[in-house]
Amino acid sequence: MFRLSFPWQTLQRIQNYDHNPGLCVGGVVGGKINTLFPYMIQEEEWDRDMLLDPAWEQQQRKTFTAWCNSHLRKAGVQIENIEEDFRNGLKLMLLLEVISGERLPKPDRGKMRFHKIANVNKALDFITSKGVKLVSIGAEEIVDGNVKMTLGMIWTIILRFAIQDISVEETSAKEGLLLWCQRKTAPYRNVNVQNFHVSWKDGLAFCALIHRHRPDLLDYSKLNKDDPLGNLNLAFDIAEKHLDIPKMLDAEDIINTPKPDERAIMTYVSCFYHAFAGAEQVAETAANRICKVLGVNQENEKLMEEYERLASELLEWIRRTTPWLENRTPEKTMAEMQRKLEDFRDYRRQHKPPKVQEKCQLEINFNTLQTKLRISNRPAFMPSEGKMVSDIASAWQGLEQAEKGYEEWLLTEIRRLERVDHLAEKFRQKATNHENWASGKELFLSQKDYETATLTEIRALLRKHEAFESDLAAHQDRVEQIAAIAQELNELDYHDVAAVNQRCQSICDLWDKLGTLTQKRREALERTEKLLETIDQLFLEFAKRSAPFNNWMEGAMEDLQDMFIVHTIEEVQSLIAAHEQFKATLPEADSERQAILGIHNEVQKISQSYGIKASFINPYSTITTEELLNKWEKVKKLVPQRDSALQEEMARQHAHERLRRQFAAQANLIGPWIQTRMEEIGRCSLEIGGTLEDQMTQLKQIEHVIVAYKPNIDKLEGDHQLIQESLVFDNKHTNYTMEHIRVGWELLLTTIARTINEIETQILTRDAKGISQQQMNEFRSSFNHFDRVQSFCHFTSLEPFSAYSGEVEFARIMMLVDPNATGIVSFQSFIDFMTRETADTDTAEQVVASFRILAADKPYILVEELRRELPPEQAEYCIMRMPPYAGHGAPPGALDYTAFSTALYGESDL
Repeated sequence: MFRLSFPWQTLQRIQNYDHNPGLCVGGVVGGKINTLFPYMIQEEEWDRDMLLDPAWEQQQRKTFTAWCNSHLRKAGVQIENIEEDFRNGLKLMLLLEVISGERLPKPDRGKMRFHKIANVNKALDFITSKGVKLVSIGAEEIVDGNVKMTLGMIWTIILRFAIQDISVEETSAKEGLLLWCQRKTAPYRNVNVQNFHVSWKDGLAFCALIHRHRPDLLDYSKLNKDDPLGNLNLAFDIAEKHLDIPKMLDAEDIINTPKPDERAIMTYVSCFYHAFAGAEQVAETAANRICKVLGVNQENEKLMEEYERLASELLEWIRRTTPWLENRTPEKTMAEMQRKLEDFRDYRRQHKPPKVQEKCQLEINFNTLQTKLRISNRPAFMPSEGKMVSDIASAWQGLEQAEKGYEEWLLTEIRRLERVDHLAEKFRQKATNHENWASGKELFLSQKDYETATLTEIRALLRKHEAFESDLAAHQDRVEQIAAIAQELNELDYHDVAAVNQRCQSICDLWDKLGTLTQKRREALERTEKLLETIDQLFLEFAKRSAPFNNWMEGAMEDLQDMFIVHTIEEVQSLIAAHEQFKATLPEADSERQAILGIHNEVQKISQSYGIKASFINPYSTITTEELLNKWEKVKKLVPQRDSALQEEMARQHAHERLRRQFAAQANLIGPWIQTRMEEIGRCSLEIGGTLEDQMTQLKQIEHVIVAYKPNIDKLEGDHQLIQESLVFDNKHTNYTMEHIRVGWELLLTTIARTINEIETQILTRDAKGISQQQMNEFRSSFNHFDRVQSFCHFTSLEPFSAYSGEVEFARIMMLVDPNATGIVSFQSFIDFMTRETADTDTAEQVVASFRILAADKPYILVEELRRELPPEQAEYCIMRMPPYAGHGAPPGALDYTAFSTALYGESDL
């Protein structure tokens, strides 16, 4: 067999690696470096350095011999010369059986060379079977006692069985071992491990490793960096006596060598790793458990603080807004009340919707937090006083009530002011007409013209006075109407009611005075009536008929100019019908007018026929034919104006009716649509066939449909605003009001958000508890069977909990699922109970046991132990919250981890 000598092979491999980095000692598989041994990439440099420094060979002899003996002694065998004692392959096979725990093929017992080669080949085949590709190491070199080949073989065995399986974080083998050393020695002064040669020359790195894991074996503070020999010998002696690590290195060799052998140092350091790995793994597991528990606790505390902040902000907004909505200070004018109504609409459109979302999100955060606390076996979260979800709901309900009352008050006030304005204008018109009529009447009644009048003149004055009394009586109703309007303005709290009362009182006083004067004048005329006999009957008849007719025309003109306010088409139709009835009386009135004019014509005819030269002024009446004609023409002109006004009002009411129908058409669609979506959400939340993710998908689709439907609500709000601006306050075409739609819409948004949150909570519970979809469906089916209201179950027996029996067991179960004894069990509580019995969750006892491991079985733990074993953030969290240990025999600063652990799960009052 043709074989290359080891030095030349090594140099050849180095040259090959320089030209093709893909080639390495570990070999190439499929064009890629064998990733089982990434440490082999650096092998070429080690080989080159070893060839240049014979001192390294001596160090490797000592170290590898000691390492082999540390394993062979378990089988009662030792070696003295590493290149001689492995030549026959027997001890080599025995070494592999000890370190691997496996049986090798039966060795050949002959002493011939081929027997030895066969045994060595069996050992090399076993090494190859473990994934190690031996390059340029053959059985003949080992049998021939080639020192370098033998050392290379032993180093390959050490790499495979002592170093390869070392794994720290995401590194392994040499890098993992180096990272482990760096982490363990990081807190120690004068120690900076960067490699496996010069970083260990002063011995402090060895001493730091021992002190980190066994601080009772040496006092690191007393070590001197300038005494490397003492440090090394101290570390080697302690390792041999107390850690069962044989002395594999000589302190003098390490000190006297500029760069100690890396393989020797790595071999020795790996023994420290394996010596401490078991205890370190237990401590690391305990620390990881504590970190997990503390991380959950920190996250929950952040959620609690966030809930408190959001609740405080929402309650503060409600506290500021409610007094504004409860303010019922009325305004004096319609414009000011309209501004208040616009401010209220801005509140509804801009300020309230974000707060509705915040309230909904706050409830969702609260439910999510409580679910996380239940899953982690933590006590339920109790918000600060006054910040419970029920407190927020109560405050929100108060806000809603104040808002509803404020809107009703605004609309009532607007109606009142509209009525007040109408009455005030009507009062002014009637008062002006009456004052115009009464002007000069007091002077007329106060004159004494009858003292010098003739009999005819006296009779004329008497008849004229009778006509005036008739006119005065006709005005009695007008005065009463003026007084009634003033009284209603007082009742409606008209802002200028003092002026109204003053004017009304002036009219009434004048009316009383006119009545008194009229009575006195009648009495005077009647005393002289006996002296007057001649009276012109025609003038008298004219006066008697013209006065009522004139009063009728004045009343007609006043009625035709009278303002009106209506809210429905029927009311307008009623006014039109009344107006048509009035127009039907016009022919009769025209006949009366012609008759009165005929009386006047008859006077003229008699005067002309009998040559009467008397004045043609009617002494019994102040009404002239010209006045009657002018008023009649004015009545005829006002009739078509009244027709036009009524038709315009009819058109306005038709426009209002269209607004009502437009609003009703949308509301009658939106109302049932909202109800249908609510039913879809209810059906989706009760479905059993699909997965929770399917339910979530359906709910998300429904939520998308709801969000997309929002423009319809906004359009309805716009129509409602148009209706309110048109002062339309009723709608017979629909049973839905805007308030109904708003409440239904907000309830729909809240319901979909809560239902999605419930499904998310179930998914969270399922994943955290390890519940399968089939189990979840079974839970839902069982729960729905006993469900009476589709949200909660009223349990009075053990039927839903068929795995349990007995009244005592039933009482225990109900204490878990219904701690408040309400008789109602939610689906979430039902799932929590069904999974709590078998769930693998952290408990207070497990956390206490983990802390006990870190504390080396002491009932207390020290600050430095926490900082050494836990990450900085979790260590400081424990130090800040862990109470002092109160037991005997503890050093100062000892902490009670038992009380701290039980407090995490609500089992103590810490």
